[in-house]
Amino acid sequence: MAVNKKMEFAADDLALAEFARTLSHPARVAILKTLAEKQTCICGEIVDVLPLAQATVSQHLKELKTAGLISGEVEGVRSCYCIDWASIEAMTARMEAFLAALKALKPDSTCC
Repeated sequence: MAVNKKMEFAADDLALAEFARTLSHPARVAILKTLAEKQTCICGEIVDVLPLAQATVSQHLKELKTAGLISGEVEGVRSCYCIDWASIEAMTARMEAFLAALKALKPDSTCC
């Protein structure tokens, strides 16, 4: 039986990896850009700006919502989504701290 070793990593590392995984598809990046540009919650318009089927867009929205990067509300037969800015800001801070820590460990000479 395979053992999942993921939980042996620090919580911050897990959160950062999940954030990166969520952003790893260009459709999700495009959805976040679209939501940010509209500066309001939007409903069915997301499908209109992406070259993807509605079902595919829904899957990407679900991934973003599960990761906490967007929030959504059901209004009748439609769902409306907006960016969860608090989550984005928290992940931005976590990513900046991670990159700063890497940069602090940068050797004086190049290795490869």
